[in-house]
Order: sequence, then structure tokens, then C-alpha cells
Amino acid sequence: MPAGRPGPAAQSARRPPPPLPLLLLCVLGAPRAGSGADTAVISPQDPTLLIGSSLQATCSVHGDPPGATAEGLYWTLNGRRLPRELSRVLNASTLALALANLNGSRQQSGDNLVCHARDGSILAGSCLYVGLPPEKPFNISCWSKNMKDLTCRWTPGAQGETFLHTNYSLKYKLRWYGQDNTCEEYHTVGPHSCHIPKDLALFTPYEIWVEATNRLGSARSDVLTLDILDVVTTDPPPDVHVSRVGGLEDQLSVRWVSPPALKDFLFQAKYQIRYRVEDSVDWKVVDDVSNQTSCRLAGLKPGTVYFVQVRCNPFGIYGSKKAGIWSEWSHPTAASTPRSERPGPGGGACEPRGGEPSSGPVRRELKQFLGWLKKHAYCSNLSFRLYDQWRAWMQKSHKTRNQHRTSGSCPRADAARREVLPDKL
Repeated sequence: MPAGRPGPAAQSARRPPPPLPLLLLCVLGAPRAGSGADTAVISPQDPTLLIGSSLQATCSVHGDPPGATAEGLYWTLNGRRLPRELSRVLNASTLALALANLNGSRQQSGDNLVCHARDGSILAGSCLYVGLPPEKPFNISCWSKNMKDLTCRWTPGAQGETFLHTNYSLKYKLRWYGQDNTCEEYHTVGPHSCHIPKDLALFTPYEIWVEATNRLGSARSDVLTLDILDVVTTDPPPDVHVSRVGGLEDQLSVRWVSPPALKDFLFQAKYQIRYRVEDSVDWKVVDDVSNQTSCRLAGLKPGTVYFVQVRCNPFGIYGSKKAGIWSEWSHPTAASTPRSERPGPGGGACEPRGGEPSSGPVRRELKQFLGWLKKHAYCSNLSFRLYDQWRAWMQKSHKTRNQHRTSGSCPRADAARREVLPDKL
């Protein structure tokens, strides 16, 4: 073996170690060598750059640490060793690095740019911040559940992706006087939200806005002006119950309890109901529930499972004519309608005997009456007694016809006409 050339064992000992694992947090300031001495420095230290920018950095060694000449140095970014062709030796103690067209930082705390000695020890480090300045936040919405608090949320500009840690501050003040205030309880209903728990005035408008800042700049949203009384909402109605209406095959009864907040303040509520069949995603909304806490759903499919939800909107707050904000929908409640006892298609119809008048016109009139009733009294107690009596008679009539069909005879049409509606209507 030629003199002065290290053997295989020595060469293996001098090989650089495998890449370091990805560091999860970039700590400000340069990592130092194990001895704690300032053996090297990276310049620039902790730079902040726009996406697409280039970086020229240097690692300069101080003193004479073992194996720390410029030719033995190398760079890693987030634990991965950078190709040698990106580096250039400036002198015996300085290694330069050139990075072009930088992408956004992989972590908002900054990417880890580290200078290593030949043996893999860390000589110096720098946090590299690459991203975008914040854009103007928008779509601010606020609501109050007790007229003493206020919760707001917003949408960050550029879909919130700046690749840098961006701080959002909700500011508010009385419109005509008063100083700026900063909300302190963040992330209460999501990542971009804040809750003001108390010390709010009524009958006086507020100005509300959001400020976004990061290392590359700042942005401010448009100002939202609102009165607390105009943005009152409640929790969803609790204890929603859905049940059958006797044996009526096309109806369900829905009942619920008013939100507790309505008992504490001077306002009422109006409600909405929505329902859908079990195997569908399409909801049908019932708007004309008014301020009742019960409703009859009619015209449903027999033998079908329905999911029902209810929500609440306060109104008449201290005499205000403006409606509040709809609450969230209650948790879905399920119930099924009774199965139909009518004969299926193809089962044959029982016709009246010759010379007897048909009950078809009477049934058409009843059908028209039913349609009118559903349209004009959908969730009202008005005429429901008539409707229930009519439905009970219809089901009894179908059962009677089925029994006669089984025995081979048909009910007389004149008897059918006499039973069109019960006597007491």
C-alpha cells in the first residue's frame, strides 16, 4: 500500500454519515459544535425570501477545528444533503452555497439550513423562511348567543397558504368613539375565529376587522359594521322527537323544545324543518312553521324512513324588526311511516255493479280537498281534525274493499257515497 494513503478502515471512518432526519422545528440562531465554541457562522443568518427567489449563502469557519477546512464542509437542508455542485470553495475557511428558484418553506417555523464538518458534526445553522406576504382576509361573519358576547370567523386570503407563520388579529371598536380593542380567545369555532366573551354594548354599532401579519408583510380586511342585536342566534332546538300519527301512512309528527336562551331574553323564535328519506341526500325544507314547537309532515311515502332536523331563528329582539341568524340544524332524528295496506299495482280494481253510479267523482273531490289542505295548512292545526277523519275513513274503506275482493264481492257504491266523510265534521 503506498505510503501516506489511508487504508480501507480509515477511508470508511472518514465517510460522511447518512443524512440527518428531518428536523421538525427550526430554532432561531446557529447550532453550535459540540464543544459550545463559535466554530463557524452562516451568512446571511435566518433570511426571509419570497417564493422563486435565489439565495447566496456562505459558511465561514473560525479557528482551526479538526476536519473543518472549506474543502471538507458540506450543506444539508431539512436533513437532506445538498448536491456538491451547488457549493463552491471561496477560500480555505469559507464554503459558498447557491440556491435558485426557492419553493415555499416545508414548515412554517422555517427550513433548516446546516453547515457540517467532514465528520458530520454541526458547525453552524440558519433558519430559511420562504413564502408569501399575507393577502387581505375576507368573508367576516359574527354572531352572538346571549347578546353579551360575540364570536367571529373569517377566511384568510390566498386560501391561507403563505408557507410562513401568519398571525391573525381580530380588532373591534365602537363606531363613533372608543379605542381599538383586540380579541383574545382565538380558535374557538375553527382555525380562523375568535370569541369576545363580555363587555359589549347594545344599541350601538361596532366596527370589526382582521389584520394579518407575517415576516413578509401585513394586510387588513374590509371593516364590518354591525349591531349586536342584529346578529343574535341560538343553539339548535333540543329534544327533537319524530313519531307516527296513529295509523296514518303518509304523516309524521315532529315536536321539539325551544332553545334555553329564549327563556332568558325578550325575543321569540321562528323555526324551519327539513327532512329527507333514508337513501337520499336531498332535503326538503318546510318554511311556514312560524313560532310553533310542533309540526305535522304530510304527503310522505308509506313504509319509508325519514330523517328530520329543526333549526331556530330569533326575532323581535327588544322590539327589533330584523330577524336574527339561523342556528345550526339539530341532530338528525329518524322515524318511519306505517306501511300501506293498499293493493299494489296489478292487483285489480273493484268496480261497482252495473247500474250503480261510480264513486270516482267523489274521490276526485276528496283528492282536491286534500291537496288544498296540504298546501294551505301544512304545519298548522287548522282543519287537521277533518284531515285525520278523512284519512281514517280512507284506510277503513280500503280494508273493506280488500275483504270483499277476497270473498268475491264488491261494496255497494251508494254505501261508499254515504261514507265519504264521517257525520261529525
